[in-house]
Amino acid sequence: MASARHIALISVHGDPAIEIGKEEAGGQNVYVRHVGESLAEQGWQVDMFTRKTAPDQVSIVEHHDNCRTIRLTAGPERFVHRDNIFQYLPTFIDRFLDFQAESGLQYRLVHTNYWLSASVGMQLKTRQSLVQVHTHHSLGSVKYRSVKEIPPIASTRLETEKRCIETADRVIATSPQEADDMRQVTQQGNIDVIPCGTDVHRFGAVSKQEARRELGISPHTKLVFYVGRFDPRKGIETLIRAIGRSQLRGKADLQLIIGGGSRSGHKDGDERDRLIALVRDLGIEELVHFPGRIADGQMAEYYAAADVCVVPSHYEPFGLVAIEAMASRTPIVASAVGGLQYTVAHEETGLLVPAKDDAAFAEAIDRILLDSDWRDRLGNAARQRVLDQFSWESVAQQLGEVYSELLTESALPV
Repeated sequence: MASARHIALISVHGDPAIEIGKEEAGGQNVYVRHVGESLAEQGWQVDMFTRKTAPDQVSIVEHHDNCRTIRLTAGPERFVHRDNIFQYLPTFIDRFLDFQAESGLQYRLVHTNYWLSASVGMQLKTRQSLVQVHTHHSLGSVKYRSVKEIPPIASTRLETEKRCIETADRVIATSPQEADDMRQVTQQGNIDVIPCGTDVHRFGAVSKQEARRELGISPHTKLVFYVGRFDPRKGIETLIRAIGRSQLRGKADLQLIIGGGSRSGHKDGDERDRLIALVRDLGIEELVHFPGRIADGQMAEYYAAADVCVVPSHYEPFGLVAIEAMASRTPIVASAVGGLQYTVAHEETGLLVPAKDDAAFAEAIDRILLDSDWRDRLGNAARQRVLDQFSWESVAQQLGEVYSELLTESALPV
C-alpha cells in the first residue's frame, strides 16, 4: 500500500522520458517530466505512466530518487497518433492495475494529462478510491475551431473533456484564458489556475555573445527563431511569409531559424516539406534555415542567440516555448491567442499580434530588430517575469498544495 505522497502522473500519449522534438513530443512531455521531478525534490514520490511505443524501450526509467517513468504496453509497441489511441485505453487501465498489484501499490492520487488520460483517470475512480487532478494541455472545443478536418474521435473527446471538468476533484488551467475556455464548456467543476514552468537555471545561464560563438552565428546577424512541432496550427507559414515581408530583407543579415520537424513520411515531416517548398516559392532560401531537431542540450544556446523568438500558433493553451525564450532574456512575438495572452506581457516582454496575420508579424518582428536597446529591455523584463511566476519549483509547490488539500478533504492520509 502506497502512502498518500506516492502519486501517479498519467500521460498516455506524452512520454515524459522521450527525447523532446520527436514525433508527438512537445510541451506536454516537458510539463509532466519537470513537474514530476520538481515534486520529487519537494518530497513526493512520483510514478509517471505512459504508453510504450517501441519494443526496445525500457519499461522503467529512473529520473530521480523518487521519480520514474513507467511504460505500459497498451496496443502495438509503436508510435500511434493520439487521435487513434482511445481504443487502447481499456488495456492501459488493465496494465496500470496490474502494475499496482504486482508492486503492492495503490495510488491515492492521480494527476492526469490530456483528454486521453482524463478518461483513464475517470475509469480508475470507478475501480478504486482515489483523488483525480487533471490538466488538459489542449481543449477540443478550442482546437476544433481552428482545424479544417474534424477527426472521427472529436465527439468522444468533447464528451470526455466536459465530464472530466465536471467530475475531477480539481482541474488545473495553465492560464486564466484556458479557465475561461473551460467555463464555455461547462459551469460545473472546480478549476484552479497554475501556470506551466521552465528551468530557470538552464535557460538564461548563457549570454547572447557566448551562445552565438558556440553556434557559429555572427554577432551582426538579426536572428529570428522558431522551435516546435511542424503542424499547420503552429502558424509557421505565417512566420515564413512575415520574414518575406520584413523591411530588413536585403538591408541586413536577416536570418530565420526554424527548429524541429521529423523526417518525410511522418505528419510533421510532411508539413516541414511543405514549408520548405513555400520558402523556395517565396525566393527566401538565403534567409530561412531548417536545422531539423535541435538537441535538448543546445536549446539554451539557440534561445539565447536569438534576437526574437516567434510563437505564431493559431492557438496555445499556454506556450512553453515562450517562457523558455523569456527565461533566456529573448523577447517574444506571439499570436494574441489562448494562454500566450497571459504568458507574454504586451509591450513589456514582447509583442502580441493577431494570429495568421503575416503583415502584423512582420511589423512586430521588425520593431524589435530595429531597436536593440528596446530589445534588451524587453528581454530583461521577460527574464524577470519568468523568475517571478514560471519556475518549475513554484509550479510544483502550488500543485503540491492542491494535492495535500484534496487528500486531506478526502480523509486519505498525507
